[in-house]
Amino acid sequence: MLTAEQLLAAHKANLDTMFSLGAKAFEGVEKLVELNIQTAKTTMEEAAEHAKAVLSAKDAQELVALHSALLQPSAEKIAAYNRHLYDIATATGGEVTKVAEGQVAEAQKKFMTVVDNAVKNAPAGTENAVVLVKSAVAAANNAFDSVQKAAKQAADVAEANFQAMTNTAVKASQAAAKARKTA
Repeated sequence: MLTAEQLLAAHKANLDTMFSLGAKAFEGVEKLVELNIQTAKTTMEEAAEHAKAVLSAKDAQELVALHSALLQPSAEKIAAYNRHLYDIATATGGEVTKVAEGQVAEAQKKFMTVVDNAVKNAPAGTENAVVLVKSAVAAANNAFDSVQKAAKQAADVAEANFQAMTNTAVKASQAAAKARKTA
């Protein structure tokens, strides 16, 4: 049986976890807002500079060159923005995962304490049932660990693919810019 103090402690721990997760999510949103504000600010500054340059163009050839110069770094800027976005999402997700893993570990520990107490107070002749429960708990823990490892491996593969895709996009953009310059 759980006592009132144990229930209150469990509720307090759950509230602490909820507020901690909320704070981590809010930090991620703050970083995202900062990134978007900085991106918008930079884009506006670049657009103003470009507009001034277009207005001061002396002929059509210079105008075409200005527009080409504006488009060249776009892929690189998009890749950098996406990388920052990915970093924010990964960091926030990592923090949430860390808290969740801590909660799961604590719950597993408490459950094993309950099982151990039940074993101590179990009537004679229930040893087989106790062994079965302990075996089921061990199998569930192993399955959970396997799922966690698989999820981490999948995240690592996704990050490697994202990096490769970003690098390919930037290289393609740079190659296209070089090709335009030589043409």
